[in-house]
Order: sequence, then structure tokens, then C-alpha cells
Amino acid sequence: MPSLSHDTRQTLSRGLARNFLGQSPRWYKQLMCLFLITNPLLLWFSGPQGGVIVGWLLLGEFIFTLAMALKCYPLQPGGLLALEAVVIGMASPEAIMQEMERNLPVILLLMFMVAGIYFMKPLLLYAFTKIILGVRSKTWLSLMFCLSSALLSAFLDALTVTAVIIGIAVGFYSVYHKVASGKHFDTQHDHANDVSVEAVHSEDLEDFRGFLRSLLMHGAVGTALGGVSTMIGEPQNLVIAKAAEWDFIDFFLAMAPVTVPTFFAGLALCVLLERGRWFGYGQRLPASVRRILEDYDHHQDSRRTPRERAALIVQAVVAVLLVLALALHMAEVGLIGLAVIILLTAGNGITDEHQIGRAFQESLPFTSLLVVFFTIVAVIHEQHLFQPFIQWVLSLPIEEQAGALFLANGLLSAISDNVFVATVYITQVKNEFVAGNISREHFHALAVAVNTGTNLPSVATPNGQAAFLFLLTSAIAPLVRLSYGRMVWMALPYTVLMTLVGLATVRSFI
Repeated sequence: MPSLSHDTRQTLSRGLARNFLGQSPRWYKQLMCLFLITNPLLLWFSGPQGGVIVGWLLLGEFIFTLAMALKCYPLQPGGLLALEAVVIGMASPEAIMQEMERNLPVILLLMFMVAGIYFMKPLLLYAFTKIILGVRSKTWLSLMFCLSSALLSAFLDALTVTAVIIGIAVGFYSVYHKVASGKHFDTQHDHANDVSVEAVHSEDLEDFRGFLRSLLMHGAVGTALGGVSTMIGEPQNLVIAKAAEWDFIDFFLAMAPVTVPTFFAGLALCVLLERGRWFGYGQRLPASVRRILEDYDHHQDSRRTPRERAALIVQAVVAVLLVLALALHMAEVGLIGLAVIILLTAGNGITDEHQIGRAFQESLPFTSLLVVFFTIVAVIHEQHLFQPFIQWVLSLPIEEQAGALFLANGLLSAISDNVFVATVYITQVKNEFVAGNISREHFHALAVAVNTGTNLPSVATPNGQAAFLFLLTSAIAPLVRLSYGRMVWMALPYTVLMTLVGLATVRSFI
């Protein structure tokens, strides 16, 4: 076989370099290569403490890939880091499988519930179009988004509620972007490309992006305010409830001294942010955009066929069944989601395989990313990275442990997986209780601190809340220019308030 010429080899190497991580900036590609080269070398030369050092380094590098989600979807660079962690012995495949088995309900939820909501989008878009066009006050509208997200998240998983909000935002954005590009409502259009947007609409488009950003963030924060309150609100809540032997009512009453004050404080802050127009909030819906959305609403109402009206009725009935099934916890959320898919597709005549497949396009990339994250969690577990924090908290005087545990959980949950953090801490606390070192009352107090600590301060970053990360890596984030840094900035006032109120109530009433 003839050897390749110098020019051919050079061209091939350039092609490989360009293909690696696609359209990502060159500096990003070079930095990822540096990470992948440095980690095994550091592990090799750093001696007995190499696992801990490289473990924290891997965690920092993975968080970096999440922070740069708009430069490159984190699945590829984060996945390379995860694969390397397995190859160099930082985590075993068995440990990763255990993390997946422990979090199987979350995986099923992402696979099926998010896809199920896809078939309910016409109803949701119809309902929220009426709400947004009917409520002219941005302050009241934001409060309604935050409140409704909180109430729904007490019975639905936060990812499900976030998927609904994302679907609504994408629907509104695509309608306006299409008209701003000089096209009719029914015309095919790429709403991710601004080249065709007419100059007269450019300023209103930026204002509309700001309007949607604020609603999305209020809604995402609302999922945290509501999700902390019930045992089915977040996956880690179930783990804690099981360890403390609480049922639904017991869990709600145990958390209420912390969650109720925090809930009302969060709603009050929502109003203040909108009225003060602080931290990127307060952007109003431009009048021209409102007119287009109203025209679209009238257009849809006038053209709605009997079959489409019947489809909305079916979706409404299934929505009621969904709420009842989740409220009564008839099955795992993911299985309920699969039931929603079956009922909606059967009831609305959606029987084509490719049409059904489109429902999974939004959720499966994030599901894959979550499994990659479980690999990093396995590294944390096998290298005992959090062990010093646990030992420090449990060495404090008993009366200080709840507050310290709240802060420790909050700090670690902001940079890691809150399900894992809650599982680690509640296991350690339960062991102390079983050993007779703490009373049942104090064990329950520490369980409250673990739950609220992993749910409230973790809104600081998208890493801490799966709903925030889902929002950051969704289709709507680049459309409305919602970057990692902007999300952290917009979440900052909520982070400070929820942490302070949570800490004060944990120390005073628990």
C-alpha cells in the first residue's frame, strides 16, 4: 500500500483537528486535550494521594464543560473525561452501574415523562397563550409562573415542569421569530437563525428574549421552592423519606418550618426583582410582539378543526389523570410518563414511528449527559472526596450540626449531584442514629437539614439543580441567550435569600 504524501498527511491531520469537538473554539479543544493528557500523568506521579487530587481535578474539569455548554454540548467533552476516569481506574464500571440503578427513576423520568409532555404541548401552549396574553402585568405574570411551577413541582418532578416551561417558551419564540423574518405562521422556518430577521424587529427580538429569560428563571426557581416540600418533589426526597420512615404527610409537616417561610420569601423576591428590574429581570413584553402573539392566537382559534379540538380535550383529560397518578404516587414517575405517551398517541391518532420518535429528541441527549455525570459521581464515591466534610460536620456539637449540615449540603450540591450528596449524608446520619449516638428527634432534625440543604442553596449553579442544567442545555437556552454565567447571575438573589432563610429556620425551629 503506498504511503501517504506529506501534504495528504497534513490535510488529514487538519481534518481530524477540525472534526474533534466540531465547531468548538480552538482554545476549547486545546484545553480539553490538556485535561485528557494531564490527568493520567498527574495520577501516575502524585503518589498515594493521587486519587483524591485527580478526583477533584476531574470534578472541576467536568464542571468547566458544563459552564461552557454553549461552546460545546457537555456530553462529548464530559463523556471523554468520564471515559478517561474509567480507563485510569478512578471509577469502576460496576460503581457506575450502581449509580445508574440507584437513579433509575430519574432516568426513566427523563426518557418517558419529558417525551409524554411533548404530546401535551398543544394544550399547554393554548393554555399559557391565554394566560400570557390575558395577564398584562409582567410582575403578576412572573409571580404566576413562579407560583405555578412551585405548586406543580410539589407533585411533578422539577424536570417535568421545566420541560413544560421550555416547550411554551420555544413555541412563543418560534412564532414571533417566524413573523419577524417576514414569513407567515404556517411557513417552515429555522428560528435558530437570525439572518432573515428584519431590521425593524431586531430590538424587539432582544427585548422578547429578555422577557422569556426572566420567565424561564422564575419558573426554574419555582421548581426548587416547590420540589423541596414533598417526598415526591425531588428524587433525593424519596431517599430521605425512606431513611426517616416518613410518609407523604409526615414529610411535608417535618419540612414545613423551613419550606413554608422560604416559599413565601421566594415569591416576595420574585415581585421585588420584577419591580426593581434587578439582575436581568423586569423586561416587559414588547407591544409589537404581543400583537403578533394575539394574531397567532386568533389565527389558531379560527383554523382549529373539530379533530384538533378533540385532541385538546383528550390532552386535558390525560393531564388530569397525570396529576392524580402523580399525587397518589401510583407508580414511578417515568412509568406514568410512558402511560401518558400511550394514552395521548392512541387517543390522538399518532401511530407513525418517526412522529413518535421526535418526542424523544429533547430528552435523550440530556439523559445521556446525566449518565455521564453518574460516572463523575462514582469517582467522588470511590475516591471518598466528600469524606472530610462528613467527618467535620459530625464532629461539631449537636446543637450546631443541623446548620452546618445544611451549609455543607448546600455547598456540595451546588457543584455536584444533589441526589448523591443527600444519599451520602443521610446514610452517615442514619448510621449514627442506628448506633445510638443521636436521638430519633435529632436524627429527624438532621434529615430536614439534609433535604433542605440539597434543595435550596443548590440553585446557585446549574450543576446543583437538574432542572437548571436541563434548561441550560435545552433548545431554548441559545435562542434567548441564557448562558451559564447569566443563569448564575440571575439565580444569585434567590440563592442568597433561600440560603439565609433556610439556614435561619433550620437553626431556629429544627
